Amino acid sequence: MTLGAAGCGGPAARQDAAAAAGSAFEAAVASGDHVRACELLAPQARQQLEQGEQKACPEALASQELPGTRGVQEVEAYGRQALVRLSGDTLFLSLFPAGWKVVAAGCTPRSDQPYNCLIKGA
Repeated sequence: MTLGAAGCGGPAARQDAAAAAGSAFEAAVASGDHVRACELLAPQARQQLEQGEQKACPEALASQELPGTRGVQEVEAYGRQALVRLSGDTLFLSLFPAGWKVVAAGCTPRSDQPYNCLIKGA
């Protein structure tokens, strides 16, 4: 039974893992490690970014004006989806076999409408 529980993880474990992935993405962007940040993007988000910018992911990501952040403020995880609010940015993540990946970044809320995101998958 322990093995099954470890694979699924409880709500707190999912939130912690999503927060860690979101923090790692933001830290990579802030330090200019765009190769690492691209590794943390979901495949669809990476593909959309590359197609939109007509550049490889690291160069395409470097050209985005993602907001600076200073730490996780709130995490909501529901099944395989998570929202990570940082000071200055909101990320959306999905759980893949390799762990949590960023599916949208640079997201700002809009009243009565979906978030507006600089980087997003299909």
